[in-house]
Parts: sequence; C-alpha cells; structure tokens
Amino acid sequence: MSQRKYFGTDGVRGRVGDFPITPDFAVKLGWAAGTVLSKSGNQRVLVGKDTRLSGYMLESALEAGLLSAGVSVEFLGPMPTPAVAYLTRNFRAAAGIVISASHNPYYDNGIKFFSDSGSKLADSVESEIERLLDEPLVCVPSEQMGRASRIDDAPGRYIEFCKSVFPTELSLSGLKIVVDCAHGATYHIAPDVLLELGATVIEIGTAPNGININDKCGATDLAALQNAVREHHADVGFALDGDGDRIMMVTADGRIIDGDDILYILARTAQNDGLLQGGVVGTLMSNFALEKHFADHHIPFVRAKVGDRYVMEELVKRDWKLGGENSGHIINRQYHSTGDGIIAGLQVLTAMQREQCALSDLLKGFEKYPQALVNVRFQAGADPLQDEAVKAAVQDVEQRLGDQGRVLLRKSGTEPLIRVMVEGRDPQSVKTLAQQIAGEVEAAAN
Repeated sequence: MSQRKYFGTDGVRGRVGDFPITPDFAVKLGWAAGTVLSKSGNQRVLVGKDTRLSGYMLESALEAGLLSAGVSVEFLGPMPTPAVAYLTRNFRAAAGIVISASHNPYYDNGIKFFSDSGSKLADSVESEIERLLDEPLVCVPSEQMGRASRIDDAPGRYIEFCKSVFPTELSLSGLKIVVDCAHGATYHIAPDVLLELGATVIEIGTAPNGININDKCGATDLAALQNAVREHHADVGFALDGDGDRIMMVTADGRIIDGDDILYILARTAQNDGLLQGGVVGTLMSNFALEKHFADHHIPFVRAKVGDRYVMEELVKRDWKLGGENSGHIINRQYHSTGDGIIAGLQVLTAMQREQCALSDLLKGFEKYPQALVNVRFQAGADPLQDEAVKAAVQDVEQRLGDQGRVLLRKSGTEPLIRVMVEGRDPQSVKTLAQQIAGEVEAAAN
C-alpha cells in the first residue's frame, strides 16, 4: 500500500480524544475490520488491551462495530500484544485485535491487528479496511449479529506457552531477577513465568492504575530497573514496555543491554548450537558494530526499514528466523510469529544457564559504536527532511565522518518526530554532530 490514510506502521495510533482515537471512529473501524477479516467465514475475533484507562472506551466501541458486522468477540482483558498473537492462533480465530500504544504515554492509545496466523496484517488487507472506513456503516440483520464473551484463562495459557520455550532440562533456580513491567500488560504474566521456572523475582512496575503505564519505568526508562538491580544484588534485570513486545536488560552492575546486544547474543548462541537458519535482519538503526561482528563470524546480515513489521517481512522473504531492533523488538520465528519481550528474555536466560555465566560474559568482545539520537517534533504538513539547510548539514557531517560513521534521518512511524542519528568512533563528537543537524531540523520544522 503506497499511502496509508489511517494505518501507520503498527495499526492506528494517536492521542485519545483526537481523531482517529475516538469512540465513533473505533466503532467504524470495528465494523470495517470485522467485515473484511470474517470474509473467510470464520466470525471469531479476540480482543486484548494494555492497562490504559482509555482501553475500556475503545474496547466497548470496537465491540459495537464488530458485532454490527456479524462478528463474535471474545475479550482477553489486559494481555501483552504477543500474547494476543499467540492466542489468535491457539483459538483458531479469524483475527486478533490489540488496544495499545505500546511504549507511548497513557494519553495515547492505538488499535492494531493480527491475522489468523498471528502475524501483522498484509498491506492489502489494511487497504481493504481503509476503503470500507470511507463507506457508510451498514449493520447485518439482527439475527446475524455477533455475540460477546470473555476468555477467563487467557493469562494461564500464555504463561504456559512462554515457559514452553525454556528448555526442560534447565532451571532458573539460583538466579535473582528484577522484572519491570512498566505498569503495563505483562504485570500479571512476566513475574509468574520467571517464578514458575525457578527464579527469585523482584517485581517493579506491576501496579497499573490506568495512567502510570510507561511512566518513568519499563523499556523506555531504565533508571528504576538499574537501581533495583543494584539494591537487591540481582543477577539480571528485565524491562518490558507497556504491551510487552519489546525488552531491554540490565547486567548485575547496572550496564544497559539493548536490542542490538540481545540480537548479538541470540545470533551467536544459535550459531554455536548449529541452529541459526540463514542470517539476521536488523534495521537502519542497528549499530554498525553489529554488522561488523556478524561479518567477522560469517553471519549474513541485512537491514530493513525501522519497524518490526519490516523486519518480519525481510525474515519471511529470506526464510530466516532471527531479527530485531535496537529498541528491543526481538523476533524469533522459531518460537513466535511476532516480537515478544518475555520470550526474548527467556532465550538470553537460556544462554546464561547453559554457559553458567553472567549476562555480561555473553557480550565479551562485542563493543558498539557510540550513537547519538535526537528527536525533533514537527508540525503536521511540514517536511523538514526536504529542507535545503537540513540536507546541507547532513552532507557536511557525512563528509566529516568519512567511513568511520554514518548519519540517518527518518520520520517516526508512530509519532510526529524526526529522529536524527549520528554514529561514529568518538562519543562526544557524534553528540555534537547530531545536535548540529537537529538544530537545522528544528528550524525547518517551525
């Protein structure tokens, strides 16, 4: 689909109360999606959400739209995004819907979809839903309307699925783990998974109140996790985001382990075990050191556009299994059809227990290039990337870096932001150069 009218890179997202995250649009979206996704004759759709207060409103609105299209709805309650993908397959549903804005603040929300295979919708399906959104809503006859019910054992089913990817001959006994659930959808899932596998678990970010999701916690703010790991003398810390599809980690001494580090650990472990099928997919934001180390170890590596849907597209196209983003989205098609923070964390723990080593030991010899990332907000309709002063600033920085670094400017797929990234050998230099470009972007954006 060349141009999306409502869908972004991960469903429909925005500020609650502003179009399109309004109850009337959610009703229409439920109807349009239900009409398209039930064409196969399967009229069963699962709906899960994270812990945002606005989830109740959107859940009810979607329900009305789906029922009016003749689709029966089964509610999962607060559940991680990857859990909805898994349960959609497990229950043989036509589709799964997640009400979540992932790592965004509570005042944002979104609606994203999974197909019957637990994968993101194809562009052609999103295009058909968008076409219907511009048509009048027409209810099916009363006798054909859908029914609504709730699946009460959804959390337990998903906990068992997560545990199933951890080798039965291993245990987490002896490990002390701090897990930060960002007051999000994993609050009643991730701690139980780790506990049932034998770990000693310290929980933070597991008291959602509807507005504290991702607030100074979780995968986007690791300070609380670092403090807790040091305070409790833990072996490792996990931080998930609001909907559980990304993970960041912390070593025993407080060092942050991001998605690039995790991807390196999983790829090298799979290679050593003879289980790496093909190569690895990263993104335009993946650290140059990752590409270099994979080349040194004869692991094929390609970059996709930023966004886990594009990583998945490359994996499917090449029939590879492993890919991810530095933000913590890690996909392993051997286990799941989408990115899953809990499962990625369990894979790292598997490597630690097999090697009987600390998390930091798994990264010996792997050093990332310093990166500086500056986000610049822009107004709707503006396109700072086409500004001549911005282009000149980028060219100047690229010439100064030569072959010892790179520059990347891109628009966020979920927020009105220009992301300015500079990568090179010297941390202070890349920070200064990123700020130089960001200044020109900000001037062009206002």
